This record gives sequence, structure tokens and C-alpha cells, in this order.
Amino acid sequence: MPRRTATMLASTLILIALFCAGLLIKVPYSEMSPGPTVNTLGEARGEPVLRITGRKTYPTSGHLNMTTVRVTGADYRMNLGEAVWGWLAHDSVVVPHDTLYPDGKTEEQSTQENAEEFSQSQESAKVAALKELDIPVATQVVVSTVVKGSPSEGKLHAGDVIKAVDGTAVKEPGDVAELVTKHKPGEDVTFTIVPADEAAAAEKAGRVPEGGRKITLTTEKAPATEEGGEEEDRAIVGIRAGTDHTFPFEIDIELADVGGPSAGLMFSLGIIDKLTPTDLTGGKFVAGTGTIDDAGKVGPIGGINMKLVGAREAGARYFLTPDDNCAAAASDTPDGLTLVRVKTLDDARKSMEQISAGKTDALPSCSAG
Repeated sequence: MPRRTATMLASTLILIALFCAGLLIKVPYSEMSPGPTVNTLGEARGEPVLRITGRKTYPTSGHLNMTTVRVTGADYRMNLGEAVWGWLAHDSVVVPHDTLYPDGKTEEQSTQENAEEFSQSQESAKVAALKELDIPVATQVVVSTVVKGSPSEGKLHAGDVIKAVDGTAVKEPGDVAELVTKHKPGEDVTFTIVPADEAAAAEKAGRVPEGGRKITLTTEKAPATEEGGEEEDRAIVGIRAGTDHTFPFEIDIELADVGGPSAGLMFSLGIIDKLTPTDLTGGKFVAGTGTIDDAGKVGPIGGINMKLVGAREAGARYFLTPDDNCAAAASDTPDGLTLVRVKTLDDARKSMEQISAGKTDALPSCSAG
């Protein structure tokens, strides 16, 4: 066999071997890519994303699109070839698997956590929007979770409204722990609660849950906080307290197959637009992202660059960007997309008014570095 032919054959076989190895070798990485965007003022799967009943609403135009990131599943293991392709592609990012799924988190656990965060973000989006419009919202302290095998199991339930502990009214979730830890482990503590089903019925009717029944629990020692440590000499009853709200009218957010807290800002803006006569977008195509708390503070999110790509591909011209994500976003902004820096819901609303009026020269911008 001529030397040249033998060399070509050997090179071909090596390439085939490398290709096969790339398909077979699994690497500890996951991929992030742009996900779909959804107009919070529009519909998803034929249903309004935001539905408000019991309060006058107004026509809207334009777009206020929430953005998402598509990620490979927790149980999926990329091969070497996919990882290399992802590293070379501009519209995807390859990251260590543990970055997306820390501590060996399963796909089921991740999905459940994302669903809980999404639900909480909807609640906070409603609260922040109504507060921005000076519409009163009643807040209650509730049982968020009950620890299995704890003194509270079977006596307190998720959704129970906590009115008082030992006769002292509670106004914040932290008040509950503070009052319980005044006891020594083994002592009794008395909760005054409105059961979850009664509270839910009251909230559905737009009323603050009233009344209450007394439940006495025997406290126990807090478990060790570190592996191998001893139990703490601190009394607990095995619950986590949180907050719930009673809204003066009904606000439903319907969006399937989406998780995480990053749509909060855009939901809030959508609610504000529907509840005010002024057209917030002025017909413009605006997208954005950002968590939001009850006070209207906008927080950072992950996958900002993927969301920018998805927004621009959908047609967005402006992107509302959390302040803490600004530097990363500005380092790789798609052509034709203007970044607008926001720290609070009020910031975002004022920027939307500028965009609507076409007065965009003074918009707060993002800078790299």
C-alpha cells in the first residue's frame, strides 16, 4: 500500500476513533440556551397570562415579555462532542453540572423547587404591583411547612394562619420563632390559628381570616446544625412560618411549564398596565427579567445572556435588566437591543413611561465592567 494512502487511511481511522470517543465519553457539564419568551399582556396556549376579575381593567398594547432559559435535565449527561459544540456556539453556554444542580439535586427535586419559586414570585408580583398603585393588601403570617415527625405534625398544617403565640399577636414570620424560643425544650406553647381551609375560604371572598382556635404543642430541642454536632438547647415546634396575602380582587397568572422566580418583575408590570388607563408600553416591544419581592425590589437572575438572545430573536427592542446583572448583560448585548437598568419596580415603571413616550435618551443604561 502506498505510503500516502496508508497515511490517509490511518488519519481517517484516528478521526473516526476520536468521533466515536466524543460520542461515548460523558462529561460533567450541562447546557443553557435561550428559552421561549411570553408576553404577559397576551395569551399562552389560548388563555390570558394575566386575568383580573372584580376590578376595572384597561386595554393594553405592545409587549411586556418575560424571558426564560432552557437547560438540560439533571439526569442528562452530555457527551464530549456536545460539550465542545456548546462551547463553540454563540447562543448557548456550557457550565459545570453542579452549577445548575448542586448537592446532587435530582430533576424531580429541581422541578419542585422551581415550581415553588415560581408560585412565590407570582404572589410577590401581585403584592408589589398593588403596592405600587397604592391599593391596600392584607398580609397574614402562615404555616409554610411542617416538619415530619415534629411536635406540629398532625396539629398544624401548611396554610394555617397564625394569629398569636401564647396570646401575643404575631405580625412577621420571625415573631413566631422568637416567641417559641422563649420556652425551654419540653415546655408547652399555645398557638392561636385559623385553619387553612377556613383561611382559604375567607381569602377567596376577599376577607381577612378572622377568629381562631388554640392549639397547644410541646416543644423539643432543635436538631444539630452541623454533622456530628449535638442538639441545640433551643426550643422548636417543627414549622416554618411565612406570609400570605388577601387581595381585594382576584388576580390569576396562568403559565404552564415555567419555573423559578425570574418573571416577577414582568408580571408586576403586566398587572400595573392592565389596572391603569395609561398604555404602559405605547405599543413598544419590551422584554425583561428579574425577581421581585413584596416591597418591589428587583433582584438578579441567572442566564442573563441567554435571555437577551431569546428576547432579541422574539423581536424585543428594549430589555429591563436587574442592576446586578447589568455588567454581564452589557458585555455581550445583541445588536438592536437596548438595555435598561432597573433596581425597583418603580424604576421599571418610570422607564416604561419614557419608552412609551419615545423619550429614551435619558433611560438608565448598563455598562460593562
